[in-house]
Order: sequence, then structure tokens, then C-alpha cells
Amino acid sequence: MSFQEFVFYFLSAVLIVSAVGIITMRNPVHAVLCMVLCFFTTAGLWLLLEAEFLAIALVLVYVGAVMVLFLFVVMMLDINMARLREGFWSHLPLGTLVALLLVAEMVLVLGGRYAGFYDTPAPPPLPADYSNTKELGRLVYTEYVYPFEIAAVILLVAIVAAIALTLRRRKQSKYIDPARQIGVRRQDRVRIVQMPAEKKE
Repeated sequence: MSFQEFVFYFLSAVLIVSAVGIITMRNPVHAVLCMVLCFFTTAGLWLLLEAEFLAIALVLVYVGAVMVLFLFVVMMLDINMARLREGFWSHLPLGTLVALLLVAEMVLVLGGRYAGFYDTPAPPPLPADYSNTKELGRLVYTEYVYPFEIAAVILLVAIVAAIALTLRRRKQSKYIDPARQIGVRRQDRVRIVQMPAEKKE
């Protein structure tokens, strides 16, 4: 076994254990920390696949931003753990079925080559000046530009829909209506009061 294979199996084992910890931890903060470990080990696997850009993007975006937001939300909210566990056993059969299907798919995809179901040729060696970041950008903005733009529009619609669904108007909050502010007249805001001059005695 080479050193690269050893690192791959070690990171894979850590990834599996941390993924199991996400769904089995009773404390939500511990589950989020297990997800952070998941992301770090996935970034390590991507580094082994020479996908440095994806690994750095995973660490910066998900660990640096998304998981910090998750931790903030989990620690700020008063989560009732007993209420969260109420429907666990009712959803267990469906969850087990989905998990078994996922395992079967992964075995077919990863183990099919070794079992003889299909034979994929080895990829050609890459040149020394190859940049996967440059190649990723070229593919995204040439061959996959339309799916990329469609995905961006879908995400924008999802963001707008989430804001519209969670927007609640509060009567106590003070806000400025620009239409009413533009339509203001001087007579409505300023009143000139005529007062008689005082006489000195």
C-alpha cells in the first residue's frame, strides 16, 4: 500500500465516522462540529484528486461561512431536543431504505470496476503546467455556460422566495415610505403662525 492510498483510506474512515456522528449526536453543536470535520476531510480527498480549487472553496465557503452561520443559529436558538426526537422512530424505516439505496449506488459506482461490471481506462497523465482552476473556469464559461446561468437564476429565485416567505410586517417597526416622502408639500409640513408683536410698557 502506497502512502497516497493510506491517506485516502484514513481520510475516508474519518469522513464516514464524522458523517455518522452528524446524525447520531444528541447535541446539535457537536453535530455541527462533526460536519466541519466532514468538510475538512472532504477537502483533503479533493486535494488527493488534484482538485485544489474545489478543496479551498469548500473550506472557505462552507467551513468559513456556512458552518459559522449554522453554529451561530444553533447556539442562539432555544432548541427543544425532546420535541426534535419525537418523530425519529416514525421516519426510521424510510430513512433506512434511502440509506441502503445510497450504499448500493456507491458500491456499484466505486466497486463496479473491481468487480468487473465495467472497465474504465486510466486517465492520461497531465502536463506539468496543467491548472485545474483554469480548466474549470474554461469549462464553466464555455461548454456549461447555459447550465451555469440557469443554476444561478434558480438560486436567485430561491433566495427571493425564501425572503418573501419569511418576511413579516411588524406594526411596531418604523419605516419610511419613499412615495409619501416624495409627495410631501410645504403646506403639509410647515405652518406659519402670525403672532401680534408685544408692546413694551
